[in-house]
Amino acid sequence: MNRVQQARVIFMFITINLLCVNITFAEPNSTFSKGREYYEKRGDIVWEVPTANKKLIALTFDDGPDPIRTPKILELLKQYEAKATFFVVGNRAEKLPDIVKRAQQEGHEIGNHSYSHPTFRQASIQGLRSELDRTQEIIYKATGHKPTLYRPPGGSYNELAVNICKENELLMILWSWDQDTKDWTSPGVGKIVNKVLKNVHNGDIILMHDYVYKSSQTVEALAKILPELKRRGYSFVTVSELLKNKDSNSDKHMKVTN
Repeated sequence: MNRVQQARVIFMFITINLLCVNITFAEPNSTFSKGREYYEKRGDIVWEVPTANKKLIALTFDDGPDPIRTPKILELLKQYEAKATFFVVGNRAEKLPDIVKRAQQEGHEIGNHSYSHPTFRQASIQGLRSELDRTQEIIYKATGHKPTLYRPPGGSYNELAVNICKENELLMILWSWDQDTKDWTSPGVGKIVNKVLKNVHNGDIILMHDYVYKSSQTVEALAKILPELKRRGYSFVTVSELLKNKDSNSDKHMKVTN
Protein backbone atom coordinates (compact mmCIF):
# COMPACT_ATOMS: atom_id res chain seq x y z
CA MET A 1 0.00 0.00 0.00
CA ASN A 2 1.53 3.32 -1.07
CA ARG A 3 1.28 6.60 0.83
CA VAL A 4 -1.69 7.86 -1.16
CA GLN A 5 -3.66 4.70 -0.40
CA GLN A 6 -2.66 4.87 3.26
CA ALA A 7 -3.85 8.48 3.42
CA ARG A 8 -7.21 7.51 1.90
CA VAL A 9 -7.67 4.71 4.45
CA ILE A 10 -6.85 7.05 7.34
CA PHE A 11 -9.25 9.69 5.97
CA MET A 12 -12.08 7.14 5.68
CA PHE A 13 -11.40 5.89 9.22
CA ILE A 14 -11.59 9.41 10.65
CA THR A 15 -14.77 10.19 8.70
CA ILE A 16 -16.53 7.03 9.94
CA ASN A 17 -15.58 7.81 13.54
CA LEU A 18 -16.85 11.36 13.28
CA LEU A 19 -20.15 10.09 11.93
CA CYS A 20 -20.46 7.71 14.87
CA VAL A 21 -19.86 10.55 17.32
CA ASN A 22 -22.52 12.69 15.63
CA ILE A 23 -25.02 9.84 15.72
CA THR A 24 -24.42 9.24 19.41
CA PHE A 25 -24.83 12.87 20.39
CA ALA A 26 -27.41 13.92 17.78
CA GLU A 27 -29.39 17.02 18.62
CA PRO A 28 -33.22 16.97 18.50
CA ASN A 29 -33.40 18.32 14.94
CA SER A 30 -30.57 16.15 13.64
CA THR A 31 -31.29 13.61 10.91
CA PHE A 32 -29.92 10.98 13.30
CA SER A 33 -32.49 11.79 16.00
CA LYS A 34 -35.92 10.16 16.19
CA GLY A 35 -38.81 12.61 16.13
CA ARG A 36 -41.30 13.68 18.75
CA GLU A 37 -44.04 11.26 17.69
CA TYR A 38 -41.76 8.26 18.29
CA TYR A 39 -40.86 9.22 21.86
CA GLU A 40 -44.31 10.54 22.68
CA LYS A 41 -46.05 7.30 21.67
CA ARG A 42 -43.60 5.29 23.78
CA GLY A 43 -44.18 7.58 26.76
CA ASP A 44 -40.47 8.43 26.98
CA ILE A 45 -40.83 12.21 26.67
CA VAL A 46 -43.73 14.52 27.55
CA TRP A 47 -44.40 17.81 25.79
CA GLU A 48 -47.96 18.38 27.00
CA VAL A 49 -50.75 16.34 28.52
CA PRO A 50 -54.20 15.82 26.97
CA THR A 51 -56.70 16.67 29.73
CA ALA A 52 -59.89 16.89 27.66
CA ASN A 53 -62.14 19.49 29.29
CA LYS A 54 -60.10 19.88 32.48
CA LYS A 55 -58.64 23.39 32.49
CA LEU A 56 -55.29 22.44 33.97
CA ILE A 57 -51.88 23.81 33.04
CA ALA A 58 -48.38 23.33 34.42
CA LEU A 59 -46.09 26.29 34.95
CA THR A 60 -42.43 25.27 34.90
CA PHE A 61 -39.36 27.29 35.85
CA ASP A 62 -35.85 26.35 34.75
CA ASP A 63 -32.25 27.05 35.75
CA GLY A 64 -32.77 28.16 39.37
CA PRO A 65 -32.84 28.47 42.20
CA ASP A 66 -32.02 32.15 42.34
CA PRO A 67 -31.78 34.13 45.60
CA ILE A 68 -33.84 37.03 44.20
CA ARG A 69 -36.24 35.76 41.52
CA THR A 70 -37.25 32.40 42.98
CA PRO A 71 -38.63 33.78 46.29
CA LYS A 72 -40.58 36.45 44.37
CA ILE A 73 -42.07 33.78 42.12
CA LEU A 74 -42.96 31.67 45.15
CA GLU A 75 -44.81 34.61 46.68
CA LEU A 76 -46.83 35.15 43.49
CA LEU A 77 -47.68 31.47 43.27
CA LYS A 78 -48.88 31.50 46.86
CA GLN A 79 -50.97 34.61 46.23
CA TYR A 80 -52.84 32.92 43.37
CA GLU A 81 -52.97 29.44 44.93
CA ALA A 82 -50.86 28.07 42.10
CA LYS A 83 -48.54 25.09 42.10
CA ALA A 84 -45.55 24.83 39.76
CA THR A 85 -42.59 22.65 38.89
CA PHE A 86 -39.05 23.96 39.34
CA PHE A 87 -36.36 22.24 37.26
CA VAL A 88 -33.29 23.14 39.29
CA VAL A 89 -29.63 23.12 38.34
CA GLY A 90 -27.64 21.07 40.84
CA ASN A 91 -24.75 23.45 41.43
CA ARG A 92 -27.21 26.26 42.21
CA ALA A 93 -29.43 24.10 44.39
CA GLU A 94 -26.30 23.08 46.27
CA LYS A 95 -25.67 26.73 47.20
CA LEU A 96 -29.32 27.56 47.95
CA PRO A 97 -30.87 24.44 49.52
CA ASP A 98 -33.23 26.47 51.71
CA ILE A 99 -35.01 27.91 48.68
CA VAL A 100 -35.37 24.45 47.14
CA LYS A 101 -36.71 23.15 50.45
CA ARG A 102 -39.16 26.05 50.72
CA ALA A 103 -40.52 25.40 47.23
CA GLN A 104 -41.08 21.74 48.05
CA GLN A 105 -42.70 22.54 51.40
CA GLU A 106 -45.11 24.96 49.73
CA GLY A 107 -46.41 22.18 47.49
CA HIS A 108 -44.33 22.73 44.39
CA GLU A 109 -42.50 20.01 42.51
CA ILE A 110 -38.73 19.87 42.15
CA GLY A 111 -37.29 18.40 38.97
CA ASN A 112 -33.75 17.58 37.88
CA HIS A 113 -32.16 19.93 35.32
CA SER A 114 -28.59 18.54 35.46
CA TYR A 115 -25.75 19.66 37.72
CA SER A 116 -23.94 22.18 35.52
CA HIS A 117 -26.31 22.71 32.55
CA PRO A 118 -24.03 21.11 29.92
CA THR A 119 -24.74 20.63 26.24
CA PHE A 120 -24.93 17.10 24.85
CA ARG A 121 -21.97 17.68 22.57
CA GLN A 122 -19.80 18.38 25.61
CA ALA A 123 -20.86 15.41 27.74
CA SER A 124 -19.78 11.79 27.76
CA ILE A 125 -22.11 8.97 28.76
CA GLN A 126 -20.51 8.84 32.19
CA GLY A 127 -20.65 12.61 32.38
CA LEU A 128 -24.40 12.63 31.74
CA ARG A 129 -24.95 9.98 34.40
CA SER A 130 -22.89 12.01 36.86
CA GLU A 131 -24.88 15.18 36.07
CA LEU A 132 -28.12 13.38 36.91
CA ASP A 133 -26.85 11.51 39.96
CA ARG A 134 -25.22 14.51 41.64
CA THR A 135 -28.35 16.61 41.22
CA GLN A 136 -30.59 13.83 42.51
CA GLU A 137 -28.53 13.64 45.70
CA ILE A 138 -28.44 17.42 46.17
CA ILE A 139 -32.21 17.70 45.85
CA TYR A 140 -32.71 14.73 48.16
CA LYS A 141 -30.47 16.33 50.77
CA ALA A 142 -32.47 19.58 50.57
CA THR A 143 -35.98 18.14 50.47
CA GLY A 144 -35.88 14.50 51.56
CA HIS A 145 -37.26 13.48 48.16
CA LYS A 146 -35.61 12.45 44.90
CA PRO A 147 -37.09 13.90 41.70
CA THR A 148 -38.98 11.73 39.25
CA LEU A 149 -38.81 14.27 36.43
CA TYR A 150 -35.89 15.48 34.33
CA ARG A 151 -35.62 18.33 31.86
CA PRO A 152 -32.52 18.31 29.65
CA PRO A 153 -30.59 21.58 29.26
CA GLY A 154 -31.81 23.47 26.22
CA GLY A 155 -34.45 20.81 25.61
CA SER A 156 -31.88 18.65 23.80
CA TYR A 157 -32.62 14.93 23.72
CA ASN A 158 -31.62 11.73 21.97
CA GLU A 159 -31.80 7.99 22.53
CA LEU A 160 -28.82 8.09 24.87
CA ALA A 161 -30.43 10.70 27.11
CA VAL A 162 -33.74 8.84 27.14
CA ASN A 163 -32.06 5.60 28.16
CA ILE A 164 -30.07 7.27 30.94
CA CYS A 165 -33.32 8.77 32.25
CA LYS A 166 -34.88 5.32 32.33
CA GLU A 167 -31.88 3.96 34.22
CA ASN A 168 -32.50 6.62 36.87
CA GLU A 169 -36.30 6.14 36.84
CA LEU A 170 -36.77 9.67 35.55
CA LEU A 171 -39.33 10.86 33.02
CA MET A 172 -38.13 13.47 30.55
CA ILE A 173 -40.30 16.58 30.45
CA LEU A 174 -40.12 19.26 27.76
CA TRP A 175 -42.82 21.86 27.07
CA SER A 176 -45.64 22.79 24.72
CA TRP A 177 -44.03 24.16 21.55
CA ASP A 178 -46.20 27.28 21.55
CA GLN A 179 -45.56 27.91 25.25
CA ASP A 180 -41.84 28.66 25.15
CA THR A 181 -41.94 32.22 26.50
CA LYS A 182 -38.27 32.84 25.68
CA ASP A 183 -38.23 35.04 28.78
CA TRP A 184 -34.47 34.50 29.07
CA THR A 185 -34.00 36.77 26.04
CA SER A 186 -35.84 39.63 27.82
CA PRO A 187 -38.28 40.14 24.91
CA GLY A 188 -40.46 42.51 26.93
CA VAL A 189 -43.07 41.81 29.58
CA GLY A 190 -45.90 42.26 27.09
CA LYS A 191 -44.48 39.66 24.71
CA ILE A 192 -44.06 37.10 27.48
CA VAL A 193 -47.62 37.68 28.67
CA ASN A 194 -49.09 37.54 25.16
CA LYS A 195 -47.17 34.37 24.31
CA VAL A 196 -48.86 32.54 27.16
CA LEU A 197 -52.34 34.06 27.03
CA LYS A 198 -52.81 33.83 23.26
CA ASN A 199 -51.70 30.21 22.99
CA VAL A 200 -52.97 28.59 26.17
CA HIS A 201 -54.69 25.19 25.91
CA ASN A 202 -55.80 22.65 28.47
CA GLY A 203 -52.86 20.45 29.42
CA ASP A 204 -50.14 22.89 28.39
CA ILE A 205 -46.69 22.85 29.96
CA ILE A 206 -45.38 26.42 30.02
CA LEU A 207 -41.65 27.18 29.99
CA MET A 208 -40.26 30.08 32.02
CA HIS A 209 -37.03 30.73 33.95
CA ASP A 210 -36.35 31.83 37.51
CA TYR A 211 -32.60 32.37 37.27
CA VAL A 212 -31.78 36.07 37.54
CA TYR A 213 -29.60 36.37 34.45
CA LYS A 214 -32.25 34.69 32.34
CA SER A 215 -35.47 36.08 33.73
CA SER A 216 -35.29 39.81 34.34
CA GLN A 217 -38.90 40.23 33.15
CA THR A 218 -40.39 36.93 34.29
CA VAL A 219 -41.73 38.04 37.68
CA GLU A 220 -43.52 41.06 36.26
CA ALA A 221 -45.01 38.96 33.45
CA LEU A 222 -46.11 36.24 35.86
CA ALA A 223 -47.95 38.84 37.94
CA LYS A 224 -50.13 39.50 34.88
CA ILE A 225 -50.43 35.92 33.64
CA LEU A 226 -51.61 34.31 36.87
CA PRO A 227 -54.71 36.46 37.55
CA GLU A 228 -55.84 36.41 33.92
CA LEU A 229 -55.59 32.64 33.54
CA LYS A 230 -57.29 32.18 36.91
CA ARG A 231 -60.09 34.47 35.69
CA ARG A 232 -60.46 32.21 32.64
CA GLY A 233 -60.95 29.22 34.92
CA TYR A 234 -57.54 27.58 34.73
CA SER A 235 -55.93 25.77 37.64
CA PHE A 236 -52.16 25.61 38.02
CA VAL A 237 -50.77 22.19 38.92
CA THR A 238 -47.41 20.45 39.03
CA VAL A 239 -46.32 18.38 36.06
CA SER A 240 -46.88 15.15 38.00
CA GLU A 241 -50.42 16.26 38.89
CA LEU A 242 -51.02 17.12 35.24
CA LEU A 243 -49.91 13.62 34.25
CA LYS A 244 -52.36 12.10 36.74
CA ASN A 245 -55.16 13.91 34.93
CA LYS A 246 -54.24 12.66 31.49
CA ASP A 247 -57.23 11.70 29.38
CA SER A 248 -56.24 8.66 27.32
CA ASN A 249 -59.36 9.01 25.18
CA SER A 250 -58.73 12.61 24.26
CA ASP A 251 -58.27 13.46 20.61
CA LYS A 252 -56.51 16.73 21.53
CA HIS A 253 -54.46 17.94 18.62
CA MET A 254 -50.77 17.48 19.43
CA LYS A 255 -48.69 20.39 18.17
CA VAL A 256 -45.94 18.33 16.56
CA THR A 257 -43.25 20.34 14.79
CA ASN A 258 -40.67 17.64 14.05
